[in-house]
Amino acid sequence: MSNPRLISVIVPTYNRPGTLSAAVASIRALEGTEFQFEILVCDNGQARETQGVADRYDAKYIPVPTKGAGAARNAGLCAAAGEFIGFLDDDDVWLKDHLKGHIELLDSSPGLDAVLGQVVSADSDLNPISDPWPKEHPGEGSALVKKMLSGYFPQIGSLLVRNNARGRIGLFDNQLTGGQDLDWMLRIARQRRLGFVSVPSVLFRTKPDGVFDELYRRRAHFDRVVFLRHATSEWRIWNSPRQFLQAYSGTLSYFFWYFNSIALTHAQSGNPKCALRAIRSAYYVFPLRAFYHTVLGKNLGKALFLALRQSTRQRFSARKKGG
Repeated sequence: MSNPRLISVIVPTYNRPGTLSAAVASIRALEGTEFQFEILVCDNGQARETQGVADRYDAKYIPVPTKGAGAARNAGLCAAAGEFIGFLDDDDVWLKDHLKGHIELLDSSPGLDAVLGQVVSADSDLNPISDPWPKEHPGEGSALVKKMLSGYFPQIGSLLVRNNARGRIGLFDNQLTGGQDLDWMLRIARQRRLGFVSVPSVLFRTKPDGVFDELYRRRAHFDRVVFLRHATSEWRIWNSPRQFLQAYSGTLSYFFWYFNSIALTHAQSGNPKCALRAIRSAYYVFPLRAFYHTVLGKNLGKALFLALRQSTRQRFSARKKGG
């Protein structure tokens, strides 16, 4: 019987020891005769309990003074000693069938540096809320690059990378406080060295609507930066400027529709300040589309009307009390 394959797993964490424990436990649950894990808990938070979680699961604890998931992952990359490197965010969990198909494909395809798997979206309690995605194989080579520059955002928890590919890929870009994982995976894809297996690999915890508006605003900004960084070098994969614009739209559409929806939700909940911020964010993502939806009285138009009316009433009530 051959020796188990050693896999280094990088887990960036920031003040979430509760969810971190479930994440690391899901890694250890896959350990056996086929795999052994070097778990690297890379911490740029301040929660004292984090090191205790790492110790409980025999993980290596690495304090990271620089903020950001990119810096934490870089610390793990520099320390990883396994044949392969995997990743898992501290609020997600690996699924039971992860890794075997990835390693089989890497073993049979020496031209690949890394392999992606499927993702299952979950609610805040890790209850699955989607089928595994993408449902169809996203393609290889230029087709995969095109897919990733048109709205397909692979989840890094589904990725497995050869350790010896680090030199070709480089480190995560610490200047990107959002989208640095997409940027890193695009670097592999653009080298035509990224594969895919149709295996559910990670349970991805989604964010509750309305709670992380500013986070999505920042993500929209950095995903735009990442798109332009890579698309301007890969422009040959599109047959026309129209296709390029469609790809750009696909990259940012999620954020527009999020703010389009949440603006009205905030307004209907009596929160005009949040509603107006969401409207501004929708205009930041797609100004012309936002103007169109405002003028035609769609969600943004309704949200703007309600928010302005509520703000006026609040100011009038404050003056009346003060007077």
